[in-house]
Amino acid sequence: MNLADMLTYADIGQLTTIAEHYECECKRNSKHELIQSILVMLNRREFIEQQVSSSSAKDLRFLNTLLFDGRGSYSLEELLAIIGQTAFDADPSDKQQKAESPREAIARYKRCGWLFNGTTQSTRFLFQMPNDLKERFRQELGAMLRNRVRRSGEPGAYREEQNLYAEDLLLFLRYVRDQEIELNQEAAMYRRQQQQVMDMLHVSEPLVTKGGWRFGYGRSFTSYPSRFALLYDFAFYQEYIAEEGGRLRLTPKGTEMIDGGMKESMVQIFRFWLRLYKQAIPNLTSLVYWTSECAKEWVTVSSLHQAIGWLIKPYYYDTAESILNERILKMMLHLGLLRIGESQEQGAVVQMTAWGLKLAGKSFVLGGGNASFVH
Repeated sequence: MNLADMLTYADIGQLTTIAEHYECECKRNSKHELIQSILVMLNRREFIEQQVSSSSAKDLRFLNTLLFDGRGSYSLEELLAIIGQTAFDADPSDKQQKAESPREAIARYKRCGWLFNGTTQSTRFLFQMPNDLKERFRQELGAMLRNRVRRSGEPGAYREEQNLYAEDLLLFLRYVRDQEIELNQEAAMYRRQQQQVMDMLHVSEPLVTKGGWRFGYGRSFTSYPSRFALLYDFAFYQEYIAEEGGRLRLTPKGTEMIDGGMKESMVQIFRFWLRLYKQAIPNLTSLVYWTSECAKEWVTVSSLHQAIGWLIKPYYYDTAESILNERILKMMLHLGLLRIGESQEQGAVVQMTAWGLKLAGKSFVLGGGNASFVH
């Protein structure tokens, strides 16, 4: 529902609270006047701009989560969890009192008109955000982020991988078909055969060395380098390969894939990546979308971090910067969404590919978030 609909269903108590919050001049005992004055105030062109510019980073992260979430309504417990997830540092730009509890934050969002209770008996204890307000916030937040990036000329050389990931999947499946592959006690390929695979793929990576931390980005991330770990996990969960009796073998489904009976699209691999990395980067879908919005032209990576780095929650030993560089931008390169270059004057630069722009745009559906696209 849109804002006007939710105001119509709201009780006079919440309407009065919103009107007082924005200092609307109207009769407090007239529901009609309350609704009209609130609509006039919230529909002003500059209203959303003022809301975004005056909100804390914590509030904007909370808002960003709602914009990209597939749920149309939330229980109190779900909202409390989102607030806990998005209040992850002591941000000096936080305009609110540090002592504010999550429940107090929800009450404040209701006073602001960001959240309303459901309209039916079954949803009256749930919370919703007006769809038209979501769209206006998305546009204004996008404008703010785009203004923060620094554009660059086209670099002298850049990397672009396009469909190489899907081609390497087939190369790996053929290798599994043609070789006897024994697995170690950790159910991983031995290093000799890992290196053979790397030498065969279009994009090679250094093998994982012992001693570093490796967890949170998939089932086989502990044993294999990032790009190959995603490829291996995708093949495993799609049941193209199976680990049985200490060996890795190709399944009948994998054979069908090699023989051309099935065609794997990069869209499916992209969806799988979003799901796989969601544990470590819960708002990954929004970060891909905002990267696409900010990098339609060549932009510097340093300014992109300035623009969207505050949306990234560190994950154990991964800082916001390393998550953006290694887990997001580099994987977007591998998935064909992004090209990466080096400018002598401005350092690392990135630009979305045409296919990446199309795919990232689909990852956002107003009022549906990533639900209809990812799952």
